Amino acid sequence: MSLVELIAQADERGLAVSGLACLDRCVPLLGGDDEVLRPLWASLAEGAGPDDWAGRLEEVRGKLGAAADGDGDGDEAVALARRMLTTAPARRSAAELRPWADACSVAALRIHRLLDGAAARDDDADQVGGLPRALHAARVGESPAGGRTEGVSPLVAAELRRQVAVLERLSAHGPTGLRGALEVATEGRRVLRAAVSRRSRRKD
Repeated sequence: MSLVELIAQADERGLAVSGLACLDRCVPLLGGDDEVLRPLWASLAEGAGPDDWAGRLEEVRGKLGAAADGDGDGDEAVALARRMLTTAPARRSAAELRPWADACSVAALRIHRLLDGAAARDDDADQVGGLPRALHAARVGESPAGGRTEGVSPLVAAELRRQVAVLERLSAHGPTGLRGALEVATEGRRVLRAAVSRRSRRKD
């Protein structure tokens, strides 16, 4: 299935994990350390209380100092990451989590594209849903050769694969897939942290 299909079919836990994993990979842009989102991950584990998500979401927002209307000080990648956090729904319901998970998916792909020096210089005129046409096609599974990532940079293609992997693990293994999803997010966070560092050196 394509990424869009996986999001459409995911249950409440899968949607929460999908959005959270995207946010976790992008947390270096918010100045967070590798453990700052652990309370939210714990709220999705088996045995967690139904209200744990809302309480821990507020805790994380406080730690990251995320203002509801923050604009990232003109940095689009930072603004996109901040919006993932500020728009996270307090209620863990599929109806509220699905649009958030979908928006986080698009935002994370855009962030990776912005951090990819070569891709960010591409012509942005031909876009669909806020993404370059080739990337949109890969996300919805309309690319040639069954949704492969032709025309998509390696950094962005890897993020697309990670998003798919998280949803597939939750779909196949349910709550026990949470650890695997966290491992995917951790790997992606290291990649993005390195990309942020490279961008800083380019600016210098």
